[in-house]
Amino acid sequence: MEMGSELSKTVEFVATFIVQKILLDDVGLDYICTTAERFFAVGRVLRNMVAAIAEQPSSRLLKHIIRCYLRLSDNPRACDALRSCLPDMLRDATFSTCLREDQTTRRWLLQLLHNVGVSRVPTLQAGAGFDHMLVS
Repeated sequence: MEMGSELSKTVEFVATFIVQKILLDDVGLDYICTTAERFFAVGRVLRNMVAAIAEQPSSRLLKHIIRCYLRLSDNPRACDALRSCLPDMLRDATFSTCLREDQTTRRWLLQLLHNVGVSRVPTLQAGAGFDHMLVS
């Protein structure tokens, strides 16, 4: 059973990494964002992954998921859609512990929240808000 969960985690990580690589390519981003069906299929998978890592935290996986969402926010239509379908767990402090030591991922999340127009940035580290890091 433990072996199966390790294998499952590895598969999830590799799959998310592949999606990230596709999104980082302009052609891949355009392909995924061309139709609502493709965008929402990718969004549904990412949302499910966010829910899974909320229960079993994985900083490595969270990093790739946030990077996928950030790249999606580079597309104007996708960014508009993310305003309503970005998981609440990325908008609140659910992952503050995971992000405490990873400045790059924390910066990506803050940029994502800025891109989609989240009016209030969560406190991602105990006692320290990061509103000042957002680009105006």
